[in-house]
Amino acid sequence: MSAAAPAPAAPRGRAPVWLLAVAIVAVIGGVLAVLALAGGDTLPERRGPPVEELAVERTVLKPGTIELTLRNTGPDAVAVAQVSVNDAFVDFERSTSEIGRLGSAKLTIDYPWQEGSPYAINLLTSTGAVIPAAVAAAVETPADDGSFFALMALLGLYVGVIPVTLGMLFLPLLRRSGPAWTQVLIAFTVGLLAFLVVDGALEAFEAGGASGGAFGGPELLFLGAGLSFLVLSGLDAWTKRRRAGAAAGGASPARLALLIAVGIGLHNFGEGLAIGSAYALGALALGAFLVVGFALHNTTEGLAIVTPFAGGRSPSPLLLVGLGVVAGAPAILGAVIGATVGNAELSSFLLGIGVGAIVQVVVQLAPAMRDADGRLLHPRAAAGVAAGALALYGTSLLVAA
Repeated sequence: MSAAAPAPAAPRGRAPVWLLAVAIVAVIGGVLAVLALAGGDTLPERRGPPVEELAVERTVLKPGTIELTLRNTGPDAVAVAQVSVNDAFVDFERSTSEIGRLGSAKLTIDYPWQEGSPYAINLLTSTGAVIPAAVAAAVETPADDGSFFALMALLGLYVGVIPVTLGMLFLPLLRRSGPAWTQVLIAFTVGLLAFLVVDGALEAFEAGGASGGAFGGPELLFLGAGLSFLVLSGLDAWTKRRRAGAAAGGASPARLALLIAVGIGLHNFGEGLAIGSAYALGALALGAFLVVGFALHNTTEGLAIVTPFAGGRSPSPLLLVGLGVVAGAPAILGAVIGATVGNAELSSFLLGIGVGAIVQVVVQLAPAMRDADGRLLHPRAAAGVAAGALALYGTSLLVAA
């Protein structure tokens, strides 16, 4: 076989490609800068009233005060002139007199609220526009002290690390199963992960819809999912090139288990966000039934992680513990962020990252579902996918808080 022909050399006297790209970007940036600085003077003055829009990104309730974090989502600056709570004007303090485009400010309202009561808040701007806000049920916001972070860590252990680790106890049973059962269990894992994709996407849409839309709202789901999928796919291709002894299916059992753990961990991070946000709003009933429900729900995730080891060498206990931490510990971080940040758009973006990661794991697992004829959705695989989705759906009914 003849050797491949060498790549043609770049003609002499021509600029490198990177320099040409930099020059084009510089020209485009310069023209846009001139338009931004001088273009407005050539346009006629806009007529009509200003467009004033404010979104409430976070509500913090402390004894005698209601603190709102506001974001200007409209094109014009907004100045809050008066505030009313349940149709009564009240005193308030603001961190800035005027909120510019995409800017934020804190508004502290002096009001003796009662626990459990709803409150309708109206923000009256300097131009007379009324922007409504609301507190569905007043509950004091937890203080960000040591006991708070300890509680979030305990919640993360209960709903993340412990259930996932318990699910790994199925490994001895999996190892005694035949190849056909292993194929069914991989399909079960795919069904479970597919349900997590749908569940995470719905949560991200809900979080994005609750935001003011200053930075995109639900669109951040697709941005996060796309970036996550592309980055993980690129990393996977890179590791495949560096591992000459990779299995024919594309990944070793340990690497495939790690990918599953990472995908589930990112989903549990989103689950932690929801738990922390609900706790901060006083909407989470921290009862034993809820903890048990989360445990049953997430135990199936541990089963999914150890499925790649069903037909190979037994993993070390240290590896299993590490995989359990990777999959379960993000729930702790998510609970802390959800209870302290309270930014709906950030939550939507982070949930999107989890969705993209899980889709990438499904792509990795799908080839292992094929039968001897190369069919992807043969009867065993279809039954396994359906069983996985139904199992996670059934346990999800136990965790409605």
